[in-house]
Amino acid sequence: MGKGIAVGGIETDRIYSGDCLEGMRGLPAGCVQCCITSPPYFRLRDYGIEGQLGVEDTPEQYVERLVTICSEIRRTLKDDGVFWLNLGDCYWGSGKATSNREYWKRHTEFGKATKRHFSSFGKPTYGNHPVIKPKDLIGIPWMVAFALRKEGWYLRQDIIWHKPNVMPESCTDRCTKSHEYIFLLSKNRRYYFDNDAIKTVMKGTPHDLISRVSNKGLDNPLVNTMRKQRGPYLMANRRSVWRITNKPFKGAHFATFPSEIPELCIKAGSREGDVILDPFMGSGTTALVAKRLNRHYIGFELNPDYVRMAEQRIALVRLDGRE
Repeated sequence: MGKGIAVGGIETDRIYSGDCLEGMRGLPAGCVQCCITSPPYFRLRDYGIEGQLGVEDTPEQYVERLVTICSEIRRTLKDDGVFWLNLGDCYWGSGKATSNREYWKRHTEFGKATKRHFSSFGKPTYGNHPVIKPKDLIGIPWMVAFALRKEGWYLRQDIIWHKPNVMPESCTDRCTKSHEYIFLLSKNRRYYFDNDAIKTVMKGTPHDLISRVSNKGLDNPLVNTMRKQRGPYLMANRRSVWRITNKPFKGAHFATFPSEIPELCIKAGSREGDVILDPFMGSGTTALVAKRLNRHYIGFELNPDYVRMAEQRIALVRLDGRE
């Protein structure tokens, strides 16, 4: 696809540095077909940036702030637009203390940041909560999903992102967590969704498939009146569990989207030439996939180091064609 287009004075195919809430307020209503994002998770990591999401004192504060951001996403979506939201969960009282922000500020020159610059939240506990006990699974994804539904969103599906190569955990009193949630939400009851674009290959050989179809007697009118006639198709509707491995990234961002996730979301939720929004662009994966699929993108990112990182990554892809 060629150069970006202007959307209410905002140029597409760019990642804007700054707060996404303020940035999206500059977008006209109904200009985005599909939004895909993975916001910072609650109390997982302190990126050392003032105003960042995820460092709130309570889950309720985190949910309230994220719902406010999502209300602006809803305003920018077209009437038939869709919103894909990726969220992970966490346990109460298992995070880490606040990071040394002065150390972060001294070591954030682009290209020099390393894993030690990202502090996590862990012991000691966050404090007392009137309902959630230490070691409780908080249920952050569903708290957000239900809050968004209350605000008027249609909560259409919970998709399980299964991570077969998840990092091992040291816990001995529960199973190792190997999944996250991707919620499909819409503004209205009817919305654009191209299920054909993300179908999967059916199991079995063509001969086996044809044999199974023949044995079911689809020529029998009694069968046809009970369901839509199918035929020996070799493709099946995609299931709600997506088995996608985490991919390593050499940059200084340690929560990088695997490109398969935005690819599936973009293919199902938009057409060529549509505008894709990612309010938490991070390392730029959504932008890369959008361009490859002939869509325009608009991104926002609070950390200017990440903006430069993403822009360099996109520029390199344009040169050699590889992500």
